[in-house]
Amino acid sequence: MTSASNVNVPTNTIAPHGGQLVNRMLRGEMRQAVRERAQKLFKLDLNPMNLSDLELIAGGAMSPLTGFMGQADYERVVKEMRLSNGLVWPIPITLPVDRETAASIHLNQEIALCEKGHVLAVMEVAEKFEYDKKHEAEMVYQTTEDKHPGVARLYRQGDILLGGEIWVVELPATAETEFPELRHTPAQTRRMFARRGWRRVVGFQTRNPIHRAHEYIQKTALEIVDGLLIHPLVGETKKDDIPADVRIASYEAILRDYYPAESVLLGVFPAAMRYAGPREAIFHALLRKNYGCTHFIVGRDHAGVGGYYGTYDAQLIFDEFQKDEIGIEILPFDYTFYCKKCGMVVSSKTCPHGKDDWIYLSGTQVREMLERGEMLPPEFTRPEVSKVLVDGMRAKRERENNNNQG
Repeated sequence: MTSASNVNVPTNTIAPHGGQLVNRMLRGEMRQAVRERAQKLFKLDLNPMNLSDLELIAGGAMSPLTGFMGQADYERVVKEMRLSNGLVWPIPITLPVDRETAASIHLNQEIALCEKGHVLAVMEVAEKFEYDKKHEAEMVYQTTEDKHPGVARLYRQGDILLGGEIWVVELPATAETEFPELRHTPAQTRRMFARRGWRRVVGFQTRNPIHRAHEYIQKTALEIVDGLLIHPLVGETKKDDIPADVRIASYEAILRDYYPAESVLLGVFPAAMRYAGPREAIFHALLRKNYGCTHFIVGRDHAGVGGYYGTYDAQLIFDEFQKDEIGIEILPFDYTFYCKKCGMVVSSKTCPHGKDDWIYLSGTQVREMLERGEMLPPEFTRPEVSKVLVDGMRAKRERENNNNQG
């Protein structure tokens, strides 16, 4: 089968990682033919992370990847943060299966990749291979403890990896049901940037509700570029993270009144969180380059969890590569907070006062206050955002109570 074509990108936008924006979505007659043929193939249901990865591969966000990694790419990524051709890539993108399933699949066999039995894509299995989970955990997550959510997920998955290119006939259900109006592909964001005349665009990654420190960082970065892409992650996260719909509502609330519409674009990033800290910071940067960003903000403990990474490890890791290998300008920001004496949001670089004058809440403190129905301090987040969060978490509790009673 002929592979899907690459995408032509506007000439005034940054080159994608590897030089070409991949497109694995089939169209027209080819799509229908493949969909019909897939009904007779061996069907493999994907887990939530695989579904997110499939969507990102399909639209080119994971360029230059055209499918799930084979052994040569996997092993070099785990060991050196590079694909087998030398291109920087920090996170293994894999398709795990259990041994029984692997035994049912032969090399060069075409299989159907599914969501609850519904066909999304076909894959020609070029490789199947064993791998060392503990080695991957140590290298990618810097720990082998299963208390780390990324490591726990790694240990739960199958012992065999399937590698091969994919051709997508339909995206996962979430692409249609969750924030479809904000689910821009890299080709779409690049066209949006070009239409707006943005040549220098800064991307902002978050899995948390927006607060005053975020606002400070974003607006400071916006001073040196043409536009800002606020790109919250909406794939799988930890169960205690605030739900994506509540977070998106909080971004929309603050954008209405506190940001210039002509300088900001809100979109959603359909990736799953891996909590891989420094490596995931590079991953997030490279994917935002594929979306067309020229700059990317990396704050304290980017993609971190617990105490597994140093506060600024996610910034320091970029020093291990040449700038042209990454290809997107990193904007590192220090710890930011509201200082009562300064009377504004500042950073540890600019504030001379002590911690007694700082107002900052941890993610745990925020969740605990919201669970109690308490508004967050206005120095921490805008009242409009706080109200959205309180109302959203109350609605979440009510849904959970109704489900439990049902």
